[in-house]
Amino acid sequence: MYKPIQDNQNSSYEIHRKHVVKTLELIQDLIVISLCLGLFTFMVIQVRDMFFSLLPPLDFHVVTADILFLLILVELFRLLIIYLQEQRISIGVAVEVSIVSALREVIVKGVLETNWSQILATCAFLLVLGVILVVRVWLPPTFEGIDPEQAISKRYKNRIKSELMESRE
Repeated sequence: MYKPIQDNQNSSYEIHRKHVVKTLELIQDLIVISLCLGLFTFMVIQVRDMFFSLLPPLDFHVVTADILFLLILVELFRLLIIYLQEQRISIGVAVEVSIVSALREVIVKGVLETNWSQILATCAFLLVLGVILVVRVWLPPTFEGIDPEQAISKRYKNRIKSELMESRE
């Protein structure tokens, strides 16, 4: 019925699988690096446009929108850098980007000009994001003081160290 897997077949499969995974991770890192470069270039262009919007006649509404948009871009850049360093998406940074983006839209459109149902939906969205931030901070004590994000980061760093040790031997 079933043939037992021989050790040499299993180990060659493991080596092949590891090679495929490393190749895919390298390609993914190259994509994220290209996103970082593109985002950085876009931020430089946005800073230039923001300085031009500071010239007279000064429109406070446009300047505020440009500054908030630049902060969103900086947070997205930070999210990509964290991903490159730790091979994971930071939930906290992603939620912070979402909060700033939602607040930017409310500020740019103006609270008084926005429909009450949209303001109510935005408030509910911000409340959910706030709960996610609070729960993310308060979860570690529930799980005996283990911070899930730091545990994943430590696991990844230990895996990299062990792979480096194996390659040196």
